[in-house]
Amino acid sequence: MIKQKLTLALSLILLAGLTVFAQQMAFNTPQKATINTGKASFQWQKTTYSFGKITQNKPAKATFSFVNTGNEPLVITSAVGSCGCTVANYPKQPIRPGQKGEVTAVYNAAKPGSFNKTITLTSNAQQTKTVLSINGEVVKK
Repeated sequence: MIKQKLTLALSLILLAGLTVFAQQMAFNTPQKATINTGKASFQWQKTTYSFGKITQNKPAKATFSFVNTGNEPLVITSAVGSCGCTVANYPKQPIRPGQKGEVTAVYNAAKPGSFNKTITLTSNAQQTKTVLSINGEVVKK
């Protein structure tokens, strides 16, 4: 019984010592600095646009503005609406670092009622997929 208690105590001391040693090693090991990968990057003014109430059969347009805050030209390769009622337009030319750009979304307000739609952008940015959202309520004339 004493031998088991002694073994347990030594095991706990050894485990505690290894834990302290590992923490000291981690503390003394130089950490890698955050490395800028040189990729393009979006900085959006906003990623959600609320139309509020809009009139039926009158298309509504939302504009999303951004700046390329990365170190490489930003190239948007596609912008896909969550349904056929939402069409997105985006810059086809590369956006240089520090340059501004816009993505527009036009919603075809054909049916009355509330709506929540998305536009998914694909690009060469650090985060390759970006989702923009539009919402509102279509009311009859």
